[in-house]
Amino acid sequence: MYERQPIFLKPNFKDRIWGGTNLREKFDYDIPTETTGECWGISAHSNGPSEILNGPLNGKTLDIIWKENQDLFRNEGGEHFPLLIKILDANNDLSVQVHPDDSYAREVENEAYGKTECWYILDCEEDSEIIFGHHAQSREEFQQLIEEGKWDSLLRSIKIKPGEFYYVPSGTIHAIGKGTMILETQQSSDTTYRVYDYDRTDSNGNKRDLHIAQSIEVSTVPHEDPELHPKREVKEGLVQTELVKEQYFTVWKWEVNGHVQQATNGDYLLVSVLSGEGSIGVKDEDALSIMKGDHFIIPSTMKEFVVEGKLEMMVSKSNG
Repeated sequence: MYERQPIFLKPNFKDRIWGGTNLREKFDYDIPTETTGECWGISAHSNGPSEILNGPLNGKTLDIIWKENQDLFRNEGGEHFPLLIKILDANNDLSVQVHPDDSYAREVENEAYGKTECWYILDCEEDSEIIFGHHAQSREEFQQLIEEGKWDSLLRSIKIKPGEFYYVPSGTIHAIGKGTMILETQQSSDTTYRVYDYDRTDSNGNKRDLHIAQSIEVSTVPHEDPELHPKREVKEGLVQTELVKEQYFTVWKWEVNGHVQQATNGDYLLVSVLSGEGSIGVKDEDALSIMKGDHFIIPSTMKEFVVEGKLEMMVSKSNG
């Protein structure tokens, strides 16, 4: 069956202190709370695996089919599905945070992966900012500025606009600012070390935990801006922009206008529809409707496929 159809997935939603309602208002999701911060669109992580919505594996979760149906995934092997795709609604500022690399995550957190990620800015308010990096030139200066709470001196803020893309390797100090929606492609990890949380309290008056010692250990000092070299390719019905190609993943933006025929070349692809509507299948008679807010996997068994319509999509693949 999956030789002719993609695998559609049911999103998981996460309530967050900084969340809001834009996942409902802009993607028409049935969110569980008025402070829903995250949509886990494609996930096999134990903290929120996605449920399959179609085909013979309907009702199973992605972590299970990853282990039991390796033919769908290029026979890639490995105990854990490597990537996690999210949409984040930052109704308020996220904490200033950092993520560990693979070796630290495995040794200290017993987590399969560290967390390198990247962000595509879906929408943001005028003058929205992110924190991306810091100004400390040595680990001693970095630690001193944290301990003294000199956040204005330490943290590096950048103004952002919709359509921009940021690659955030593990070890990068970062935070998504208030009024921003992003699509995040990341390694399948849920390990976050908070450096600073604006002294916020939850509904019970409690501050969230900080992880100062771990943050100092895993942060890249001095900060290094990654070099990105986007590649834009125009062909019939498709503008394809390769936003990043690195150790863990490749991420593209597809702008479809009309009829597009593609081959998987043996890879499985992770797809999130950002806008528009259309269809996907092997031939017209096999086509399934797709629309804004859908998340699906094109399995490696689906060796070629046709996309029709007017759509914007984020597409990624594992390089593991």
